[in-house]
Amino acid sequence: MNNELDVIDNLAELERFLLSVEKGGLGLVGVAGVGMATNNADGRHFVAVFDDNNKLLHARWITQEVFDTGKEMVRNGVQKKH
Repeated sequence: MNNELDVIDNLAELERFLLSVEKGGLGLVGVAGVGMATNNADGRHFVAVFDDNNKLLHARWITQEVFDTGKEMVRNGVQKKH
């Protein structure tokens, strides 16, 4: 992961991360998608940014709670507030 200590631990932080990716705030080139996954080695969850070839461009650790409750946000994108 990019920073072992930089764990997303709430939905507001997940939303900020997703918006930053969407708006190009992380300086990533060729972003094609975002997804959640589990590390096979230790079972920790993370949110990952991929390119068109499914190459990992950037990732952040997430807590179990964010993994459980943030799936729709990652799948459908951040919903606009009215």
